[in-house]
Amino acid sequence: MVKLVSFVALTAVLGCFLPVTKVTATFWGDWGKAEYCPLGEWVIGFALKTEKPQGEGDDTALNSISLKCSGGSLIYSTQAPWGDWGSNFICPAGSWLDSCQLRVEPMQGDGDDKAANNLNCKCSNGETLNGDGTSWGDWKEWTSPCRDGFMAIRTRVEEPQGSGDDTALNDVEFICWEKRDSR
Repeated sequence: MVKLVSFVALTAVLGCFLPVTKVTATFWGDWGKAEYCPLGEWVIGFALKTEKPQGEGDDTALNSISLKCSGGSLIYSTQAPWGDWGSNFICPAGSWLDSCQLRVEPMQGDGDDKAANNLNCKCSNGETLNGDGTSWGDWKEWTSPCRDGFMAIRTRVEEPQGSGDDTALNDVEFICWEKRDSR
């Protein structure tokens, strides 16, 4: 059985959802396709692509999330074009990512919207990996743990707006494994 862990970037609703149940209040951007680890692999780490503060310019903050699979491959869903990749955050040997927390700035009205800003994740051994994104907004609740970890990611990203206000990454879903016989 597979279930989704879904962040809703503009509300405090976080949690594990079945694939047929999806709650999303974010209206910026489109969902990309889910990207999966190769068969038999699971997620052991992550990295963030973040645009640093632009001063008077348009800030986008979090632009992409990459997940590192247990065999070494990297998976991504939709990405925005701005920013640079930060550090790789990897769980200790024998553990895997099983829960995450998103930092989100609420809608700014006439101000500069940034939406998702940072990500923290927990490893199955209890260690917390703190992302290196930006500090706008507030940390949302941790997702319910996925006992056997994540195996895929799907993101919602707003396309570049030209002279308009860009937000980049707005939501993320992690697809969880429910059963895994060998590790």
